Amino acid sequence: MAARARSAQTQLRVGRLTKAHGLKGGLKLELFTDDPDRRFTPGASFSLQVPETSPWHGKRIELAELRWYNSHPVGFFTGVTDRTAAESLVKAILWIDQDPAEAAEPDAWYDHQLIGLDVVRDHEVVGVIDRLEHLPAQDLLVVKVGEREVLVPFVRAIVPEVDVEAKRVVVTPPDGLFEDVPIDDDTPRDPDAAEPQEHRESPDDQG
Repeated sequence: MAARARSAQTQLRVGRLTKAHGLKGGLKLELFTDDPDRRFTPGASFSLQVPETSPWHGKRIELAELRWYNSHPVGFFTGVTDRTAAESLVKAILWIDQDPAEAAEPDAWYDHQLIGLDVVRDHEVVGVIDRLEHLPAQDLLVVKVGEREVLVPFVRAIVPEVDVEAKRVVVTPPDGLFEDVPIDDDTPRDPDAAEPQEHRESPDDQG
C-alpha cells in the first residue's frame, strides 16, 4: 500500500531506482505501480525526486527500455550510458504526470485525498492526517495528535483500511506509537534548593 502521489494533484509516484545493474547504465527498479507495462513504455518521461545536491535535481529522464532479469525489472534511460551515471541515480524516486480524471490504480491515492482524514484505532479517532512524507524506503502518514505529530508507516500491516468516502483511515499501530512519551525524572536540580531533610525524633519527643 502506498500513497503514490505528491502534493501536486497531477503527479503519481511509480518507482524507485535501487541499484546499478551491469556496465551499460542499467538500473534495478522497485515498482510502485500495478501496471508497469503501461507506466514504463519506451519514451516514458519521469520527473525525479532526489536531494538538492544531486546533479539530477530538477531534471527529468526518459525510459529507453525496460527489461526483466530473474523477475526483477531493470530500466535503461536515455543519456545514462555507463555504471557511473547509473550510480548517481540510485535511490531516485520516479514520478509521472497523470490526468486526475484517469482511473486510479488499486491502493493508490493522491495526497490531497488523504490529508484531513480521521485516523481511527480501536473504533476511536486518535488524530488527523496532516500531510504525507515520501521517503526512499517508504511513505509516512504525518498524523496530528493534539500538539504533537506521529509518523505512521503507510503500509498495509499498520494501515489496513483507507476509506476516502467515509473520510477515515484505520490503523493497527504497534504499542506505544500513539501514547504519550513518559517524561524521565532527570531534570537537573537547582543547586540552591534545599535538600529534603529526614525527620528524626528528638529526645524530647520520646517517652
